[in-house]
Amino acid sequence: MTIILRTIAELRAWRDQVPPDQKVALVPTMGALHAGHMSLMGLARDRAEVSIASIFVNPLQFGPSEDLSKYPRPVEADIALLEGAGIDAVFLPPVAELYPEDASTFVVEESVSLPLCGAVRPGHFRGVATVVLKLFNIVTPDIAVFGQKDAQQCVVIERMVRDLNLRIDIVRGPIVREPDGLALSSRNIYLDAADRRAAPAIFASLEAARLAFEAGERNAETLAGIGRAVLAAEPWLKLQYWEVRHPESLAAIETIGPAGALFAVAAHLGTTRLIDNYLARPAE
Repeated sequence: MTIILRTIAELRAWRDQVPPDQKVALVPTMGALHAGHMSLMGLARDRAEVSIASIFVNPLQFGPSEDLSKYPRPVEADIALLEGAGIDAVFLPPVAELYPEDASTFVVEESVSLPLCGAVRPGHFRGVATVVLKLFNIVTPDIAVFGQKDAQQCVVIERMVRDLNLRIDIVRGPIVREPDGLALSSRNIYLDAADRRAAPAIFASLEAARLAFEAGERNAETLAGIGRAVLAAEPWLKLQYWEVRHPESLAAIETIGPAGALFAVAAHLGTTRLIDNYLARPAE
């Protein structure tokens, strides 16, 4: 049975009862769970004796014109999924539990959070880093599991863990996709029929660039141009960015070297913003 914890005090009391020789794995989520999240839960259970998920729609990472108020919150269904996945506990705090009214301390990463989504969603990664560090401090996990679909988020968290000397292993779970390639996302429920028909073009653009990369193309702008051309053929979709970046620093690159590259794309279908990526690794 999955234990429901709603306050920091409850969570810490639960955490204190975990034997010191057992590892704890945390999967932070904003709820509206789907098969992608469930794959992360499986990784958590594989990597640790004790598993906990958090469900918290974090207001700090939403901009003033973004979808905080309508973000899906099917809490009962989410808890049932976590029960079925064998997760030991779920942390379900109200906003006031994590953010007192006079809260004035935040986490700001000043390099890898700036390009890509950071450039078009100012303040987003400040919110992400702040809530994740708070969860790390409250849960004190040995392992934390995040999805590769949010690749820049993974990079920001890994940088924060390194820079702040946190004793937590970060595990990235692979992207889970629909049969037509669309990356699973809680925001996919916003897509109407026309949006949904157009959405697979995002994955198709990554696939086109991947094939060119695997055929030997290493020029970053050429590969990005291949991806953008695929999306340009889908008039329903409005491209926000299609970039080839260093996979760890997220710096712009001219040529893909031994470290490989992150192919990253963000686009709008109507009012819904979708992101996707491919991690290109040169053959050994």
